[in-house]
Amino acid sequence: MLHDRPSLTSAVHTPTSTAAPPPTSDPEVPGIRRPWDWQYAGSGGRGAAEWGRVRLRRAPAPLARPALPVDAGFPATGGRRAPGLRREELAHLAGLSVDYIVRLEQGRAQNPSAQVVNALARALQLSRDERDQLHRGAGLLPPQDGTISAHVPASIQRLAVRLGDVPIGVFTADWTLVWWNDLWCALHGDPSAVQVEARNLARVLFGPDPPPVESERGPEAFEASIVADLKDAMSRYPADVRLARLVRDLRAESDAFARHWDTASAARHASERKTIHHPEVGEIRLDCDVLLAPGADLRMVTYTAAVGTPDAGKLDLLRVTAGRATDAAETAASPDAPT
Repeated sequence: MLHDRPSLTSAVHTPTSTAAPPPTSDPEVPGIRRPWDWQYAGSGGRGAAEWGRVRLRRAPAPLARPALPVDAGFPATGGRRAPGLRREELAHLAGLSVDYIVRLEQGRAQNPSAQVVNALARALQLSRDERDQLHRGAGLLPPQDGTISAHVPASIQRLAVRLGDVPIGVFTADWTLVWWNDLWCALHGDPSAVQVEARNLARVLFGPDPPPVESERGPEAFEASIVADLKDAMSRYPADVRLARLVRDLRAESDAFARHWDTASAARHASERKTIHHPEVGEIRLDCDVLLAPGADLRMVTYTAAVGTPDAGKLDLLRVTAGRATDAAETAASPDAPT
């Protein structure tokens, strides 16, 4: 979704600080576990769970099938003292800093936002009920029925992990990017390096710096298709406040969006062929497919190229270099490069 390869100076990370040792017990509830101790090894389950003014009064029920690091795409390695995610892995998956995870463990991070809790729930591959319990433990209302959900079920994440050779981004019904793999970052830039609002495809598409991506149907058709899809989402989520604000903002800020909104009919966005102007390997022509997960109302966007084509070669190069500049990348991007 993020095609402009943002600089790391815009990354949203909490300031680093010197972390004190975590508390070893909860005076009110002995043996309480942090919410993510279900799947998160952390400091071995020693700490109390206190977020802001909210103290969890009891340990949550264990997961039916806790996610393993391999489920999240990390290599299976030995030497782990606990089967769950390491602190660094949880921070990476949730798009948070390690220091912030530590401060959550210790109760020093005050009032985590719903976006942070949702990110932790996705990283831990929680079920909807477990996600809701995590919200309540943080003193937040769980997402309500009739609103767009940012929850990515564990089954969708496992499927995406097993397709790791393909750039994959998972979007909500309002086209906000909520999950992505490493090859997506290599192709489009790291989404964790920008604010959450900048991960919305419609805001980027109709913003001042449109993405360096061309649809084979032309820019007008691509814009109209996204607007028609948002209209379809409005018909399904008429009470969603964030979706209503997104549409209101874009109608006020973009003449093109307002024109499409007034003329387009509600319809789902379809798959199409795209040309991506990559700063390291040049133009890449790829098939962009949108796979729907109706039960979760998510869109899994994938990019592929026919085997043996120059575009497949460029995609392979990005897989190896992670999108960083190399002599090989410069050769592949050259118009005189052998094909």
